[in-house]
Amino acid sequence: MALSSNRFLILAAVLTALAVCLFLPGMGGGFIFDDKPNIVTNANLHVTHLDSESLFYAAYSFEPGRGSRALPMLTFALDHLRGGLDARVFKSTNLLIHALTTLALAFFLRQLLILNQWAPRRAAIAALVLAFLWAIHPLQVSSVLYIVQRMQTLCTLFMVLALWAYLLMRQAQCEGNRSRLYAVLLGLFWALGMASKEDAALLPVYTLVIELTVFRFAAARPVLAAVWRWGYLFLAIVGVLVYVFVAIPQYWHSGAYAGRDFSSYERLLTQGRVLSMYLQQILLPLPDSMPFYYDDLVVSRGWFQPLSTVLAWLALLGLAMWAVVWLHKRPLFSLGILIFFAGHVLTSNIFNLELAFEHRNQIPMMGVLISLADLTVLAFQYLRLRCGPLTVALLGAVLCILGAATVMRAYSWGDPLRFAEKSVELAPDSGRSWLMLGSVYADRSGLDPRSPWFPLAISTSVSGARRTQSAPLMVNVVTFKTIAGQVVEADWDRLLLRMRVVPMSAENVNILWVLLGNAEKGIPVDERKLLELMEIVSSRTSLAPGEYLRIGAYIHNDSMQPSKALSYLKTAVKVSEPGDPDIARMMEQLSAAGRGDWVEELRMVKPDGGRG
Repeated sequence: MALSSNRFLILAAVLTALAVCLFLPGMGGGFIFDDKPNIVTNANLHVTHLDSESLFYAAYSFEPGRGSRALPMLTFALDHLRGGLDARVFKSTNLLIHALTTLALAFFLRQLLILNQWAPRRAAIAALVLAFLWAIHPLQVSSVLYIVQRMQTLCTLFMVLALWAYLLMRQAQCEGNRSRLYAVLLGLFWALGMASKEDAALLPVYTLVIELTVFRFAAARPVLAAVWRWGYLFLAIVGVLVYVFVAIPQYWHSGAYAGRDFSSYERLLTQGRVLSMYLQQILLPLPDSMPFYYDDLVVSRGWFQPLSTVLAWLALLGLAMWAVVWLHKRPLFSLGILIFFAGHVLTSNIFNLELAFEHRNQIPMMGVLISLADLTVLAFQYLRLRCGPLTVALLGAVLCILGAATVMRAYSWGDPLRFAEKSVELAPDSGRSWLMLGSVYADRSGLDPRSPWFPLAISTSVSGARRTQSAPLMVNVVTFKTIAGQVVEADWDRLLLRMRVVPMSAENVNILWVLLGNAEKGIPVDERKLLELMEIVSSRTSLAPGEYLRIGAYIHNDSMQPSKALSYLKTAVKVSEPGDPDIARMMEQLSAAGRGDWVEELRMVKPDGGRG
């Protein structure tokens, strides 16, 4: 007998609630990494009452994406409204999103399996098990408890809903029934997904995979079948043309990777090993194989550098060929493998992104689980096994082990110090993990040299900088030792020497603003060394007009060499837009300070600079 819809919903809700409970040990971990610039220090998100203007600015305050990802940013603002900067409030919303996605996934999988000729009852049970496996996988911890990744989890929720609507729409069309409502829902969920994260652009790729394996462009009306067949062919051609004539020219050159220590070619080579690592983490989910920080990942400089590069690509090629060969023989297996690859089309391509992040596997993991389910069925058929008490016990053991691993990982996320220490243990060559540990010690000390935590902040930063050669760690050494009155010239020299050779990533450029901010707060930063750092950074990368103005203002107002400010002010005028109000304000302030000669020189740089 088939499970009724109500009973299926109740069982799915119970399993979802159980899955959510496994993440509760991680609720107390606070904000980390990209949470801070996107939430903690993003003043536009800190709304105190409901009004359309505040919510509008909050929704479009994701600066790296130039105002994209409006939906998650809006939800961050609403979380702040109800709980301030209490990370537990933000994490509770993430847990709710994870729960809704698990429910939606269960219904999507049940429909998918039924369409693949599974008996309704077996399809329902398998869908519940697979959705639960997906929900409690340890890899999900960093997606759910890393607050800023709500951008990904919201996108995943709407993609699952969109794919479910697609299945229902196409099933109706194959049966000759009305499908307009499902088409409207499909469009709505896709729009919401696009408002959450750009990954939603992959929806046509996922639906193409479904067509190739499940529907095969069929429809009750021959005209509609032809529309689907030729429509997807047209979209595929357009996609290839956009990639060849837009994406490649934009990203396949050294200038597109400014601030990185790898090229587009090297990034693409490295992704073979990254995808293989993802598969290993999904199939063998040991918490100690998931360090969260991957900035220590070795870049592939060639097919045999390291040797695992070519081996990983051969394995992936073999997996892809396996999926193609079984496209008609085992369509469900092929569907899962192709979903895994489709889910990484953007993040494992030539685009200028971080090499690896765990949250990128939310949808690809679904594909891997679908393929595993089909292989399990095949094994049972080949060995002529039946699902008995032993099978149920084995499945229960797997679920318990997986759940225990998730609880263990969530527990390490539940306290900032515990998480930082675990991160250093799992990724001892990661500069970011050492940086976080030193920062936790510094936060606990209140930057008071008399606190027992403060020497730990210094020693951790020194050890991490020595091991990783991380410039941000070196600046922490300089900062903490300056506060303690222990800084020596060698500390500064190591930092300045490193800054001359490291890629000018946003993380490394931020070193200048950290030290300048310290000086502005009254910390006795070595002025001569700070000016040298300004010269190094400004000579190796381009800054915004306001950043040049900030440097110029500090040098003019607070340093012993105010004449050095003029060159930075000239650069600010040169790179500014005509009529920039900040430039006009700077001109007025210089005139009031008796620097009319400077004003004249600045006006010669750009005749309309500073004029409205």
